[in-house]
Amino acid sequence: MKNMMNKKVNTPAMILLILGLSTIIFPLYLTIVIAFKQPSEMTNSISGILSLPKVWSLNNFREAMEITNFWNSLRNSLLITLLTVALSIAVHSLMGYALGRNKAHSKFYSFVYLFIVSGMFVPFAILMMPIAKQTAEMGLANWLGVVLLYVVFYMPMNVLLYSGYLVNIPMALEEAAKVDGASTWRTYWKIIFPIMRPMHATVAVLTALAVWNDVMTPLIVMAGSEQNTLPLAQLNFQSQFGTNYNLAFASYLLSLIPILIFYIICQKQILNGVVNGAVK
Repeated sequence: MKNMMNKKVNTPAMILLILGLSTIIFPLYLTIVIAFKQPSEMTNSISGILSLPKVWSLNNFREAMEITNFWNSLRNSLLITLLTVALSIAVHSLMGYALGRNKAHSKFYSFVYLFIVSGMFVPFAILMMPIAKQTAEMGLANWLGVVLLYVVFYMPMNVLLYSGYLVNIPMALEEAAKVDGASTWRTYWKIIFPIMRPMHATVAVLTALAVWNDVMTPLIVMAGSEQNTLPLAQLNFQSQFGTNYNLAFASYLLSLIPILIFYIICQKQILNGVVNGAVK
């Protein structure tokens, strides 16, 4: 009887799991199949789209790498992503700590916290033209300007995450450090910052994924500078006459590999951080 009840409970969950996996596996299957096909194999029929390539060749990948200047675009994407993640963790965690510990008993800190978090609700479309003009006038129409903008754009969400995570860290740790003569600055970097490793990993994953896949900010800031990122380089496959889907999908797979590796590594760091950074 108990087993029958478990089956009834698990069946809807299994159906939802299968449906969820299908929304991921099916598009990924199409991307892989089309990336290896030749243009002559592309047809408008469903069977033609779903069919496997006649010959599994890497020619599309080689041509896509040449068109997108892959290694240069990869270098730019890695540089922008890594710098943004590093600055976000260092700056946003410190801001989250300062605001999270003081907003409860200070109207000023509470106002600053609400002001920063409210930035999540500002549409990017409203800021596009002012950003393009200001970055050009300040000489930041390059990768450095993109990094600084990312640090500002993702500040509201990251500050919200860090300040919320501080609830799990007891004040007794900081009070004990003060009794031992440690300053607030030393207490933060030696005690609080290491304890927040799980949140560092979470912020790193969310920020890296957002930065790596973003095309609008580099397009607006670095337009005409020939400093393409990988998402920005994908626009080379689109023209007024159509899109070369075979080369485009091959390039998409190449762009997916680095961030997929990064996600796998950070996923392990999250699990390790939960164990090592837990307050016992």
